[in-house]
Amino acid sequence: MSTRFQDPAQGSSTPLTQCSGYPSGNLAIIITQVRDQLMCIVQEDEPRTTKIRALFQSDGRSTCYYPTGDEWINMSIQGGQYLDQAGNRVRKWMWPNLSPGPQVPLSPIFISLNRHVGVRILAQDKIFVSFLAMGRQAKFNMGTKVQVSTSSQLPPPAQLGEDELLLLAFRVRILQLCDRMRGCINFPSSEQWNKMQPPMYLMTQAVKILELCMAADISDELHSSIKAIVNAQQF
Repeated sequence: MSTRFQDPAQGSSTPLTQCSGYPSGNLAIIITQVRDQLMCIVQEDEPRTTKIRALFQSDGRSTCYYPTGDEWINMSIQGGQYLDQAGNRVRKWMWPNLSPGPQVPLSPIFISLNRHVGVRILAQDKIFVSFLAMGRQAKFNMGTKVQVSTSSQLPPPAQLGEDELLLLAFRVRILQLCDRMRGCINFPSSEQWNKMQPPMYLMTQAVKILELCMAADISDELHSSIKAIVNAQQF
């Protein structure tokens, strides 16, 4: 099976939510629409955690993570960078179509998030997420095309709105609560579960959400509310 969807502005019949599952029954890829933006979330094949391995958005922003939760590849409408597991930059590029001068082809990038999900980056409008399981394949193109403006200036980076920020914050909070519940079930008689910290990848996601809030044009009240939502210590 091969499936592909495009940016809503190009006209797409993609449903509001679409999912692909691992043979184990765990969710692998979730595609959902928030306002006019499509989001593709790749999760790890783990029964006890909902670890995010990649997040792709139709506005050109995408991030892939190592199994440890560290950033692997980060892309925006301007370009992208590839990091090793120690956080050192291995590659950095600008999308060729954003430059009015001679264009240098991007060397293809391919990474395997796990044995079922791979990511292939060929161009700004050709970023493929492939899923292979039980002899069947699904392919999603999360690439987008940004044209050079007449003034040869890059368009300003897109910012998340209030609804998107709240959605991300509540998702992290739900994952924090699920992790806390698992701790209580695994250690029902322990006095230490109150001191248990959330997984590092959840703490990293909480920090990134707060960074997005700083860059977004939102009120101080909403910023404080989101900070309280993602604060893992407040249960």
